[in-house]
Amino acid sequence: MGASEQRDAQQRGFLGHPKGLAFLAFTEAWERFSYYGMISLLVLYMVNQLLLPGHVENVAGFGDFRQAIEHLFGPLTAQQLASQIFGLYAGFVYFTPVLGGWIADRWLGQRTAVVLGALSMAGGHVAMAFDQSFLLALLLLVIGSGFLKGNISAQVGGLYPPDEEARRSRGFVIFSTAINLGAVTGPLVCGFLGTRYGWHLGFGLAAIFMFAGLATYLAGYRYLPAKVERRMLAPAPMSGSDWKVVAALAAVMAIAIFQSIAYYQLANVLPIWLQAHADLNAGSFAIPVPWYSSIDPLASMVSVPFLFALWRRQAALSGSEPSDLGKIGIGAWVCALANLVLVGAIAASPGKVLWIWPLIYCVLQGVGFIYYWPTLLALVSRCAPAKINATMMGICFLVLFIANNLIGWIGTFYAEMTPLAFWLMHAGIAAAGGIYILLFGPALKRVLEPRATQRLRPSAMTEEVER
Repeated sequence: MGASEQRDAQQRGFLGHPKGLAFLAFTEAWERFSYYGMISLLVLYMVNQLLLPGHVENVAGFGDFRQAIEHLFGPLTAQQLASQIFGLYAGFVYFTPVLGGWIADRWLGQRTAVVLGALSMAGGHVAMAFDQSFLLALLLLVIGSGFLKGNISAQVGGLYPPDEEARRSRGFVIFSTAINLGAVTGPLVCGFLGTRYGWHLGFGLAAIFMFAGLATYLAGYRYLPAKVERRMLAPAPMSGSDWKVVAALAAVMAIAIFQSIAYYQLANVLPIWLQAHADLNAGSFAIPVPWYSSIDPLASMVSVPFLFALWRRQAALSGSEPSDLGKIGIGAWVCALANLVLVGAIAASPGKVLWIWPLIYCVLQGVGFIYYWPTLLALVSRCAPAKINATMMGICFLVLFIANNLIGWIGTFYAEMTPLAFWLMHAGIAAAGGIYILLFGPALKRVLEPRATQRLRPSAMTEEVER
């Protein structure tokens, strides 16, 4: 076989795509399995074991860490401290990929950075299996996420020639599907083991699957680009129109923080509320609390074709589907509705809330997420000036950094409020995002709509389903 035939075979080696795509997709599937498996247990583990007397004293460096946190926020109960820790961890998981991508671009290259990230994350998951190394575990996971998440997606794009945009988009669909399968199955398996047979067994399984991800990546190492060259643009000054677009996009990002707070609280306070206030017995089977973490990513995946059909029908009936800003606003209202489901269920239940109502809450949250978050990314990608497009995409993920840090702080209010008031507050926070879109949407649309000349394609949306 000649050199050109070998290259062509490599380019068509996996479902008509480059062989490297299979290794990248399965690497991320294992990584998401371990991440979401661990995150589904994290708050429950802290509240039910780690932060209790007899355990918290064993955590290396925790005394100084707690003193620093309480210096900022005052004395905290175990639940409040767990909420703050969760917010910091989840927030920085979305911040460090910006740094990881920058380091890889300038020094390491994406391939080396991903290996270092996977090693760091595997070490973090192993450290989670012991109380003593809890803070070290979170640090390793945050650093590893920065190197891995900041670079593996760039490698997917780097597998394809520049002129194969459609094929690249289909490759991202496959990649994103693998990611979300990991997000769905991780809490099911790790959550079941952790709650039924011991927290550290669940964390240990997450470590095993992270090592599986590393082994998968190394097995495909030779098929992956060592360094993806970013597109270099000729220097040109930003025009006044460009700066108006940047300001408008910054305003849309700020609005999206509201629905992100209402959405991401399902990973922080919801497990604690379920444990205390939900009847999780479905017949003779007791539903593990972490399983609820699998519902919203599953709902996001399943809802995509139905939303495409709905938007096509809306376009046929009215001449156009909802604008990007309209979809972001609808996502806020759906997240508000989800929280109102819990409010109504609590108000109508004399005792514990039946398991079906939080399930509906999670389904609606998944639908709300798919309405607003992929649309926001697509809007920024299309409208941001070419000179700073990549920078604006990185800034967009800082929305989740800010939102998760805020949910950690807002989650501390749970100890001082009734559950009904707490979830009603989150319905109001999400509704604020919808109201701001109604108030400022027309002005923002006048700035952004000339840039957003094409609506969100199915491929573009599916690329960005990942959380």
